Amino acid sequence: MTVAEWTVMRRLYPVESVAPSQLADAMGMTRGAISKLADRLVAKSLVVRDASATDGRAHFLRLTAHGAEMVPALAALAEQNEAECFAHLSSADRAVLERILANAVVQLRITATPVE
Repeated sequence: MTVAEWTVMRRLYPVESVAPSQLADAMGMTRGAISKLADRLVAKSLVVRDASATDGRAHFLRLTAHGAEMVPALAALAEQNEAECFAHLSSADRAVLERILANAVVQLRITATPVE
């Protein structure tokens, strides 16, 4: 699973379903990028596309039951990986690193999740 796929699943987790355009806007990605990510997650049986009841052209994305079951486990794994990666840092050093990285995101105007 890629970081981008995980991010999509995490965004879908608290909602019943969402339009791909809304997901793209929320993640700072293009609709095409979301479509590709959705295709990959659908192929893995983690996400489904539901047709809109009112607009035959529109659809919504939602997690499958299996996808929804995976999110908490993946979140725990991500937290464990982060803890192991930064365990050698003191709390003060961790806070400095977070501040530096947050500043880099602002300065570089990073708004999108990497697709690959």
